[in-house]
Amino acid sequence: MPNQRETASYEGQLDKFAQALATARKMQQDWLTYGLDFVHIYIEDVDGDWLETWGHDEILGNPLLDAIKEFLVSDDVLAVQVRQQLGKKSLFDFAVNLAECERIIEQSDRLSAIKNLLADDDGDNVEVGNLANQLVEKFF
Repeated sequence: MPNQRETASYEGQLDKFAQALATARKMQQDWLTYGLDFVHIYIEDVDGDWLETWGHDEILGNPLLDAIKEFLVSDDVLAVQVRQQLGKKSLFDFAVNLAECERIIEQSDRLSAIKNLLADDDGDNVEVGNLANQLVEKFF
């Protein structure tokens, strides 16, 4: 036999489910009543650029990414070597991917990821390894 806590928990879950179901039914009725214009009821600034900028908040305002971008366009010897290694690859894409390497916890995995970002088919593996090590020391 369930105790009072379990019963209260089930009742709470049932209440949440009933509210969600009622909200979904209202939304469906609004869709039937107003057609596609129903989105104006539920989404503020539906005509704005929110879809185009979805996810940019993670990129914009990231201090590590800003530091990497500033570094890559600087006259720093390492930055010049990285630009030469990248050739015609996008510096912005490299900066974003390098900043994402911060999420990699294991140091050896992070180093491998940075080597992959720097590598090209004709590249010298020793030089790529040295550049990757220096970037790890500089930013991580």
